[in-house]
Amino acid sequence: MIIFFGPTGAGKSVQGQMMAARHSWKWLSTGQMLRDSNDPAIIQVLKSGDLVSDGVTYDVFHQAVQEANGTYENMIVDGFPRTKAQAEWLSKYMAMHNEKIDLVIALEVPEAEIMKRLKKRGRMEDTPETIAKRMNIYRQKMYPVLGIFAEQGIRIAHIDGTGTVGGIHDRIESEFATSKLV
Repeated sequence: MIIFFGPTGAGKSVQGQMMAARHSWKWLSTGQMLRDSNDPAIIQVLKSGDLVSDGVTYDVFHQAVQEANGTYENMIVDGFPRTKAQAEWLSKYMAMHNEKIDLVIALEVPEAEIMKRLKKRGRMEDTPETIAKRMNIYRQKMYPVLGIFAEQGIRIAHIDGTGTVGGIHDRIESEFATSKLV
């Protein structure tokens, strides 16, 4: 399993989908699965900029992994885990299923660039207030997740997420080669 990590707007989905298509791996985005939900409560949480409850996120993640298991050589997970509690849950989940996290790709993008990208993207949750709230959540709750991965000895690659989509893709692909994932 490879985890794509970074704030909203860093390019996790674009890069994750490209890598999954290139290598015939499964791309799993908890954010996309939640946005596709018909549950009004989930939609309201997303519009507010808050994070969906851990229980709902775990259920969505588990269901997606079970559907993909055995069909794909590897999985790229986009947007999960987002908190220390989720990272701890994921560690236990992986151990219980005899799986491991091979690599974490942390896309590093300056906040001004993220704001510019999100204004263009135009999702329902991409209002200036929601973007600011999500960046605050990322700094306070999500970035510390990398510390948990580091403590577990999981390789973390900090990738410059600025520039062209192709240039970023090449940097990630180079990291995959260095990590012997391709």
